[in-house]
Amino acid sequence: MLKERRMVAEQIATALFEAEAAIDAALSKTAQLTGVMPALRGQAGLSALIGQDAVEHASHAIMALAEARRAIVETHKELSVAQEQAGLGAVKMDIPGLGDKPSIPSAFDIRRHGRANIRTVAAA
Repeated sequence: MLKERRMVAEQIATALFEAEAAIDAALSKTAQLTGVMPALRGQAGLSALIGQDAVEHASHAIMALAEARRAIVETHKELSVAQEQAGLGAVKMDIPGLGDKPSIPSAFDIRRHGRANIRTVAAA
């Protein structure tokens, strides 16, 4: 039974990490587009009025993608709680090809202890 739960958790983790990466890539590419439009308009010697609506729409897309990113991060937190509830709290979900994820306190740990174990870094 534990083996099946782990396999399911790994499939969910793979889908989650892919969704996170896709949102991050879309956010990055949209921000790049938004930044390049005014620069290239200026290089072309065009009026600032040209393409203003496009810049505004791209900016709205960035906001929507940031909201999507927040939602997927919250999904990740809730899946961490579900992982604990399923008895897989000690299992690290390293998915080949998706990079090594930094260690962060799970939502379950934060809820159980009331806060994350956060340390400050001394100024250099």
